[in-house]
Amino acid sequence: MVASEQFLQVVTDQIKLVRDEIGKVIVGHDAVVEGVIIALVSGGHVLLEGVPGLGKTTILRTLGGTMHLDYSRIQFTPDLMPADIIGSMILETDSVGSKELRFQRGPIFAHLVLADEINRATPRTQSALLEAMQERTVTTGTTTYRLEDPFLVMATQNPLEMEGTYPLPEAQLDRFLLKLIVGYPTKAEMEEIVDRTMAATTPTVHQVINQEQVLDVRRAAHEVLVAPHVRDFAIRLILATQPEQEEAHELAKKYIRYGSSPRGAQALMQAGRVRALMRGRLNVSIGDIRELALPALRHRIILNFDAHAEGKTADQVVAGILGSLREGSA
Repeated sequence: MVASEQFLQVVTDQIKLVRDEIGKVIVGHDAVVEGVIIALVSGGHVLLEGVPGLGKTTILRTLGGTMHLDYSRIQFTPDLMPADIIGSMILETDSVGSKELRFQRGPIFAHLVLADEINRATPRTQSALLEAMQERTVTTGTTTYRLEDPFLVMATQNPLEMEGTYPLPEAQLDRFLLKLIVGYPTKAEMEEIVDRTMAATTPTVHQVINQEQVLDVRRAAHEVLVAPHVRDFAIRLILATQPEQEEAHELAKKYIRYGSSPRGAQALMQAGRVRALMRGRLNVSIGDIRELALPALRHRIILNFDAHAEGKTADQVVAGILGSLREGSA
């Protein structure tokens, strides 16, 4: 299909309705809410990092309510097993006493899956999500089950400095389209949160779009154009993070051990298309790429010892590279 201006307006209005409904429950966190919507429409997954109590869990549950999508929550703990996520075979007895094995689906079989405090589980259990996130399938024994679209894993993790956390494997981190940082609310936002808590009634979220409309928005995003100079800017940004490349930035050579994989460029293109659509445009701008650079790349680069010794963060290094990257040709 070729997206018309009228259809573009319909899609933009639908996304606005979703954001307005979420705003009834979530105070602030506009960038985080936008990032989660971008991931859902893009067909990617999102990782949220922040201390407990900042509303990370509520965001996804509220999103599910606005779209009437199946929602499940997996609380990751050190004793969680892979079967607790994907499901397991159970032995059933029918009315005549015959026994047969049946696969009982786990909580991964939902449209929106909240992997809460994912870094409190062991790496073996964390890796149980990999096939579902990448292939959209779950395999048990010799049978493979396909997960229904749309499918979004939103994982939350506590800062690694907190007790009882395990770092996520790099292969799994790379599967997340975006990594979003959930910060503390401002004073005005805190006041509104407290006022809502003391209110006599709880805000009600209504369904404003359905499953098929979500997929329509995704199809519309595929129609958003990416000009060659925008694509080249994204590619040069990725190459600038890879210290062994000729195009590597000086900051990458000094502070990065491993740069972004090609998935970083794919994430910038996917997310950039949806961000443009949300702003009523049918073309991705370099501004979209700049705005998405940190959430798309902060979890895809691995810093070296010098960076840790000097207190450098991935955000600081990516921002430094981005700030000196020219928008014209290299």
